[in-house]
Amino acid sequence: MIVILSKGAGAHDKGMICSFLQERGFTIREQLLGDDALISAAGKGGSADDLRELALLPGVERVASTSRPYELASRETKAEDTIAAVGPVKIGGARISIIAGPCAVESREQIMETAQRVREAGAVILRGGAFKPRTSPYAFQGLGMRGLEYLKAAGEAQGMPVVTEVVSPELALQMRDLTDMFQIGARNMQNFELLKKAGALGKPVLLKRGPSATIEEWLLSAEYLLASGCRDVALCERGIRTFETYTRNTLDISAIAVIKRLSHLPVIVDPSHAVGIRAMVPSAGLSAIAAGADGLTVEVHPHPDKALSDGPQSLYPSQFERLMRDIGALAPVVGKELFRAPRPYLQDGGGRPGKPCQSGQRPSELPVAYSGQPGAYAEQALLRAFGEEVRRASYPSFAAVFDAVLDGSAGFGVVPVENSLTGSIHENYDLFVRYPDISMAGELKLRIVHCLIGAAGAAEDTIQVVRSHPQGFTQCQDFLDRYPWKREIYYNTAAAVASLLEEDESRKAHTAAIAGEAAALTHGLNIIKFGIEKDPFNYTRFVIIARKNGEGRAPVPPSLGSRRPDKASLVFSVPDTPGALYACLQIMNDRGINLSKLESRPIQGRPWEYLFYVDINYPQTDEDFTAALEALKPKTESFYFLGAYRGAQ
Repeated sequence: MIVILSKGAGAHDKGMICSFLQERGFTIREQLLGDDALISAAGKGGSADDLRELALLPGVERVASTSRPYELASRETKAEDTIAAVGPVKIGGARISIIAGPCAVESREQIMETAQRVREAGAVILRGGAFKPRTSPYAFQGLGMRGLEYLKAAGEAQGMPVVTEVVSPELALQMRDLTDMFQIGARNMQNFELLKKAGALGKPVLLKRGPSATIEEWLLSAEYLLASGCRDVALCERGIRTFETYTRNTLDISAIAVIKRLSHLPVIVDPSHAVGIRAMVPSAGLSAIAAGADGLTVEVHPHPDKALSDGPQSLYPSQFERLMRDIGALAPVVGKELFRAPRPYLQDGGGRPGKPCQSGQRPSELPVAYSGQPGAYAEQALLRAFGEEVRRASYPSFAAVFDAVLDGSAGFGVVPVENSLTGSIHENYDLFVRYPDISMAGELKLRIVHCLIGAAGAAEDTIQVVRSHPQGFTQCQDFLDRYPWKREIYYNTAAAVASLLEEDESRKAHTAAIAGEAAALTHGLNIIKFGIEKDPFNYTRFVIIARKNGEGRAPVPPSLGSRRPDKASLVFSVPDTPGALYACLQIMNDRGINLSKLESRPIQGRPWEYLFYVDINYPQTDEDFTAALEALKPKTESFYFLGAYRGAQ
């Protein structure tokens, strides 16, 4: 049984609750689970009347009694997903977090090189074994504490937290200051003294499943960690032992879905140990992401053929880079975003500490702005880019978002610029011209799945009026054409959903809205029909906007770190002379710069004159890019640089 304490519970309230439980034969333990203070009570004491009386005591928020033996790890105790924090890295929620590094730390040079390569490819946590429990006593056992010191130094050099395996309770205390996350290996999953010691030290823990362990046994091991006081536990599926011998183990993909149903803890998958064959690791990893894993831990070695441990399953850095690109492409399909942790002190595009906003705070300390109401697609894009913990502020229009970023009310903003079915959102392109101090700082792609949403009692045969944004109507045209419903336009899809709550009771069964699933969940309404858009390949491209600093640079969102830009956007007009546009494009061609988009847009207030919106692939060097812009500007009548940024994968 779990007693969740109310936010205002004091020491006197806790004492009364503990006394109540102890008098009825329970063994108790006070601890934290996420943001909740709670008291876990083990035992069979107390009657049903006693438990009802317990729920009424001052300081009790609620009493949770689960049908599972792993109460703290059970979703019955905590319905929302846990997001485990490992330094600046978050595991769980809408993010995919990648851990990478060698099986074992072999030398300072080896781990330094590996850390740099995996960091550049997009890994956010560095792994490496210092103490290696091996089946053979003659196999390489690791460098011990010296290897751990090398691992910590490599992590600090790249701004990455590190994870390493702890093999005994005695070593846990020695290792505490040299690692950011303990890994409990498959052989030690049921080393209960180690679990209790590691849990009590308060470090995040990556708990691997034993090769012959059931899911319930695995979760009971996690229960030891949680009961000992650990708040940040991630489960790691690394394959189980079956009769199949072709691969090293059998990756239990189904375990991901089972864990997600039974527990609130995030799930990491280790495809390297699961298959043990280098060529099969990427496909196994992608399968895990498609099945709902919150991340991967992948073995990478600069020279796998010379590795002292697990070389056959370690990826070459080039293979890992390709895997990261594939994960980035897959992430939006499964409704997630590849997590990118910031490097320390690199807050602006020039690799220097970011400058404060007018409010005196750095952009990363301010809310992130979006247009619409809670549950809007823009809010979902915001959460993918910045994480669930970020403060966010909603505004009634796109222009208001630009204003908030410009005046320092918001550190960043998220606005849509293009949909794969209906094309560019010209209003926002026009705003970039009106707000020259605002720049594009990042980009992400969100899959748009439209739902028909209504209150209780509303159904397709009762609806008379449907509400949405014009884009929502256009993207669901084929579905809407089947019905004679009246269409009412709203400025935002989530606002259309919110309006249903204000409808008269007599009209609720006759009114519906088109928006995303998140809007229905946010406002407590029903999904009448899921996926009504006319094409499942319906994506919206959102850009992250920020205010330029004194050097004309925009700060980089913390989630993107200091990654080099691979895309840039420009707007310009040309003289009304033959070949004027061709001359501009020729400059790009001569320098080998690829155009990924070219679109014309009427200039407001100047009939039959046009601006050209251009997206380009950022060249190999900053010098090439600067030279191209300097050659381009004299050929144009007006020129706007919208920003260089990391494009959506």
